[in-house]
Amino acid sequence: MTDKSLKIVDFFARFGVDYSILEQVMREALSKGGDYCDLYFQHSISNYIGLEDKEVNRAFSNIDFGVGIRVLKGDQTGYTFTEELSLKAMKNAARTAANIANETKITEPLPFYTKGHPNYYAIKTHWEQVSVDEKIPYLQTINDRIFSLDKRVIKSNIWFNNSTTYILFANSEGVISYDYQPQSNLSASCTAQENDKRERGSFDLAGRNGIEFFTPQNIERIANEAVNRTVSLFEAVKPKGGEMEVVLAAGSSGILLHEAIGHGLEADFNRKNISIFSDKIGKKVAADFVTIVDDGTNANVRGSINIDDEGNHSECTVLVEKGILTSYLHDRISAKHYGVKPTGNGRRESFRHEPMPRMRNTYMLNGLHTHDEIIASTKNGLYAISFSNGQVNIGGGDFTFYVKSGFLIENGKLTKPVKDINIIGNGPDVLSKITMVANDLQMSEGGWTCGKNGQGVPVSQGLPTVKVSSITVGGVE
Repeated sequence: MTDKSLKIVDFFARFGVDYSILEQVMREALSKGGDYCDLYFQHSISNYIGLEDKEVNRAFSNIDFGVGIRVLKGDQTGYTFTEELSLKAMKNAARTAANIANETKITEPLPFYTKGHPNYYAIKTHWEQVSVDEKIPYLQTINDRIFSLDKRVIKSNIWFNNSTTYILFANSEGVISYDYQPQSNLSASCTAQENDKRERGSFDLAGRNGIEFFTPQNIERIANEAVNRTVSLFEAVKPKGGEMEVVLAAGSSGILLHEAIGHGLEADFNRKNISIFSDKIGKKVAADFVTIVDDGTNANVRGSINIDDEGNHSECTVLVEKGILTSYLHDRISAKHYGVKPTGNGRRESFRHEPMPRMRNTYMLNGLHTHDEIIASTKNGLYAISFSNGQVNIGGGDFTFYVKSGFLIENGKLTKPVKDINIIGNGPDVLSKITMVANDLQMSEGGWTCGKNGQGVPVSQGLPTVKVSSITVGGVE
C-alpha cells in the first residue's frame, strides 16, 4: 500500500460512510438554520517504545477514532463530536451542534465533489506495517553508541514515537477532502558525570517520515549529538547579564520566531485586537532584508500538511515581505472577517476540538550575509543555538526564553559554551532590531508541538543565522 493508492472509497470504508450518510448528517446539522457545517472524521494510530537503563521497558499504542461536527451561524459556532459513527449517533450529535441557530430558513448542502491535493510527505512504508520488533534495534544501537562515546555517560533514555492519521473532511459547500498523515520522532537523552558535577543533554529527529528515514547515519547522529550536547556543558559558563548583541543560530533557534512573533500573527488574536500586530498590516515591522513565511508545503517537515483541518489546500503564506507585514494566518472564520481567502492554517488537535488559526512551519528566508560574517561582526555577544521553556505574552509581545545551548562571542569568535541563562525581550522590538541575516537557512529537525487554547499540533520552524543588535540576557551580576 502506498500513499497514492489511497482513494476516497478507502476513507469511506474506514469510517463506514458514503455520500448519502454524509448528506443526511449535514441536513440534520443545518436543520435549525445554520449557515454552514462541516464533518471532520479522524482515525489515529500511535505507538511508543522506550529504553531506559539499557533495557527496553516501555511500549504502548493508542487508537483515536471519531468525528467532529461544526455548525456556523454568523460569528457563532456550535461544535460537538462522537466516537460512535453509526448514522443514529452522528445525527444526534449533529442536532446538538445545530442548536447554535434557531431559524426556519434552512441552508441546503451542495452536491459533493472530491478536492485532490499534492502530497508533501510521501513515504515508502506505512507505520502500520512496522512491528515493535523492527524498532527495538534502533533504540539499542543508539544506546550502545551513547555509552561508547564518552566514559562519563552514566545513563541514557531513548524513545521512539510514530503515528498514522487518516482524515476525511466534508462540508456543506460540497467539498470532500482526505489525507493520510505519517509522523515519527526518535529521541535520545543522556546524563554524564564528572567528579561531583552532572549534566544532561538530548537530541531528536522528527518529521513526517517513514522508517526508511532512520538510516545508520541518522541513528549515529542522534547518539553523537546527545552526547556532545551533554558533555560540552561541563565547560559551560554563566556570562555577565545585561543588554548585548545576540546571534540566533540557524535551525532550531527559530522557536524564538515562532513564539515571539508567529503567535502574534495568528488571525484570531488580531480579529479580537489581542495581538500587538492588530493594526500593523501594510506597515513596516522589520528591515528590508527580512521576509518571514509560514509554509505547510516543506517536504516531510513535521509541521507540513497537505490540507488543513477545514479541507483547504496547504500553501506558503508570506507574513512579512521585505520588512512589510502583509498577512495574518487565517482559518475560515477569520478569513471571512477580513474578507480574504483562508491560508490553510485552520488546524485542530483532534476531532474533539474546533479548528483555529495555527502555524505550520514558520521561518525566515535567507539574507545576503554569511554565518562567518555575522560572527566576525560581533564584538561581545551571545550565540544562541537552542531554547526551551519559552513564555510569551501575545498581547504585548514580551517573551522570556531559557537558552539550552550556546556560546559566548568575544572579538568576533565563538569561545566558551554557556548555560543557565535567559533572554528577555519583546517580539516586535526584536524584529525591528535584526541587523543581519545569513544565507544558511535551516529547518528545525526536532519534535515540536505547539500549544494553544489547550490544543497541541505538530509544528516546525527555521531560521538562517540572524543578528539582533540588542536583547537583555539574564546572567550573573
